[in-house]
Amino acid sequence: MAGAALLAMPGALRAADVVNANRVEDGRNSTIKKAAAEDLFHLSMAGYTYCNFDLDTTLAFMKRIDVHYLCIKDFHLPLDSDAQKIAEFKAKLKDADVCGYGVGPIYMKSEAEVDRAFDYAKRVGVNLLVGVPNYDLLDYVEKKVKQYDIRLAIHLHGPDNPNYPNAEDIWNHVKDRDARMGMCLDIGHNLRFGSDSLSDLKKYKTRVFDIHLKDVTGSTKADHGVEVGRGVIDFPLFFKTLRKIKYAGAVSLEYEKDMKDPFAGIAESIGYFKGVQYATR
Repeated sequence: MAGAALLAMPGALRAADVVNANRVEDGRNSTIKKAAAEDLFHLSMAGYTYCNFDLDTTLAFMKRIDVHYLCIKDFHLPLDSDAQKIAEFKAKLKDADVCGYGVGPIYMKSEAEVDRAFDYAKRVGVNLLVGVPNYDLLDYVEKKVKQYDIRLAIHLHGPDNPNYPNAEDIWNHVKDRDARMGMCLDIGHNLRFGSDSLSDLKKYKTRVFDIHLKDVTGSTKADHGVEVGRGVIDFPLFFKTLRKIKYAGAVSLEYEKDMKDPFAGIAESIGYFKGVQYATR
């Protein structure tokens, strides 16, 4: 069955399992945590999660949940921002101990929009552009990737958009192009298209530059996003796969449920992710 590797876990990971997974005996006390190895990947936030909130609110909440990487969306930093506005924006991120690791997603429907997107990424000072260029623009996009030396991570949208519905489609459009052209693997949307996101992560690992973290209720268009840990994605296996392929990019929560009041769901998702990440080390 398509997406089988991601389908339902036998049950939610119990809190006791998380607590006890990394304990060691020291002769007197069995509740001393052993040192955990650092992962190559880093937990991040996709800026789109905060589309209804300003930058100050976004950064304040990121501090509360202890997440320090952000993919920048243009509603927080407009595409036409001048040097002063970019400098002020970056100063705010620095004060909040947040690294803006990339920009996007940015849609590109003309050569002029491609030019604007790459110029924006350069001015912001990032080397990753998460984008959705029209198919007929890929030759032109490839020229810009070479010109700017900026990686393009094409974002997939599952069954909700005919352009780039899954990882295989993106792979087929970039595999023979410049190695700096790859994908933002949205594990939830990919699964809702009926694709196996963990298998695709391994299969297309050389072109996975960014990951959008989601959990979903199933593998059809009718399914929808839920808090991480409440859906069908096997996150212990997800972590095993990330480590096996030595993925060193961002894993960015893109939370698309209750977007007018997402904070409880974001906190739950981040807490579950960190708990399973630690328990599986």
